[in-house]
Amino acid sequence: MLLVGALGLPLPAAELPRIAVDEAKVAAAGIRRLPSAKRLVLYTDLPGSPEIDRLPGLFDQAFPQWCKYFHVDPAGHEGWQLVGCLMKDKARFRQSGLLPDGLPAFRNGYSRGGNLWLYDQPSDYYRRHLLLHEGTHCFMQTILGSYGPPWYAEGTAEMFGTHRLADGRLTLNIMPAAREDVPEWGRIRIIKDAVAGHRAMRLPAILDYSSTAHLETEPYGWCWGLCAFLDRHPRYRDRFRELPQDLLRYDFTARFRQRFAPDWAELNDEWAVFVMGIEYGYDVGRAAIDFAPGRACPAAGATVRVAADRGWQPSGLRLEGGSAYRLTASGRYQVGTQPQIWWCEPGGVSLRYYQGRPLGILLAVVRPDRPSPEGPSAFVRPNVIGLGATLRPEQSGTLYFKINHSAAELSGNAGQLEVRVAPK
Repeated sequence: MLLVGALGLPLPAAELPRIAVDEAKVAAAGIRRLPSAKRLVLYTDLPGSPEIDRLPGLFDQAFPQWCKYFHVDPAGHEGWQLVGCLMKDKARFRQSGLLPDGLPAFRNGYSRGGNLWLYDQPSDYYRRHLLLHEGTHCFMQTILGSYGPPWYAEGTAEMFGTHRLADGRLTLNIMPAAREDVPEWGRIRIIKDAVAGHRAMRLPAILDYSSTAHLETEPYGWCWGLCAFLDRHPRYRDRFRELPQDLLRYDFTARFRQRFAPDWAELNDEWAVFVMGIEYGYDVGRAAIDFAPGRACPAAGATVRVAADRGWQPSGLRLEGGSAYRLTASGRYQVGTQPQIWWCEPGGVSLRYYQGRPLGILLAVVRPDRPSPEGPSAFVRPNVIGLGATLRPEQSGTLYFKINHSAAELSGNAGQLEVRVAPK
C-alpha cells in the first residue's frame, strides 16, 4: 500500500489521515483517552492498570528505534502522532465513531494511515507486540511511503513487534531467548510444527504470499522467520537493510531477488539449516556458513580442525563422488556450562540427545558442487561420523563438519576437535 503525497513523497505529519474524534461521545461510551508525550493518543475501554496505562509511553520509545533502523531523522517528524484504539467491546468504539464503517474485517489488529486498531490480547506481552506490529505498519506507510509486499510488510512488522521490556526500557527486534519471554507469540512454534509435518516453506513460496495470505496465522511465522534471519545474518544483513530504498518501486521483490542472485543457492541452504534447527535464542551469526570451496583431498590425507562453538564449517577439502574416504576424529571439547562444564568427545554425550542423536557427536555433509535448486539441502541430511566412519558421497563436493548441538546453545561451547580425512 502506498500513502504518498502528490509529488510521490511521504505525507507530512499534518496531512496524515486520522479519524475524527468526538471526545464527548467517546467519554460517554466509557472509553478512556491515554495520550503519550508525543507519538500516540490511545483510546481504550479497558480499566486502568499499570500495564495498559504505560502503553502510550512505550510507543514513544519505539519511534526512535524505527527511525534509527530506517535511517530517518526524527527531527523531521516532530508532529508525527497516531490515533490508536485498544478494544475489548468493539460496539462501544463503533457507536462513538472510533471504529468507522468500511474497515475490512480483522482478527487482531489493523492500521491505516495515522490510525491503528487492535483487540485486547490474552497476555501483556502480546498486547504490546500487536501495538508495535501495527505501529510499524503506520510508520512505514506514512514516513517511508509504503510497507512493501506482504512478505516484507508483515515480516518487518513482526520483527519489530518482537521485543524485550526490562526495567521500563523497550528494545525492539529481538530474537526471543525463551518461550516464557514472549507468551502467546508462537512464531517459532509455527515453523517447528510445519517442519514436523513436512510443510517447511521454501523462499520462493514466502516471497509469493498474496495480500490475503495473512488472514491466517501461519504466514506471520514464516515472514518473521525470513526477515529475522536475513536481518541477523552477517553476510546478508547489509543487503537486507538496503531494501527500504526500494519500497516505492513496483518490482520490490524482483529487486530483492537480484540483490541475492549471486549467492541464491547458498541462501537457500542456510535458510534450510535455520528452519530445521530453529529454537528460541537461535544464534544466526554462529550458525552462519562459510561456503569456501574445497581443494582435492591429498592422497596422503589431511587433518581438519572443527570448532565446537560454530555451526557448519568447511573442511577445505573436496571429495569425489563415488569414492570412499575414512574419517577419524579425536579431541575433547566443551558443550555446555550448566550446572557445570560438560566435556565431550566426537562420539557425543549420550546423557542428552539433540534431534535424535547424542549431543556433541560429530556430523558431516558433502555439499555438491552444483546443488539442486529444487531438491533438499544436503545440510538437512547429515552423516553421523562420531569417532570414525567411512564416507562415500554420491556427488562431488565440499566436505563440511559440525558437532550436533542447537544453534541456540553454541555460545556455551568451547574448544575444538581434529578430523583425519583420507581416501580409502
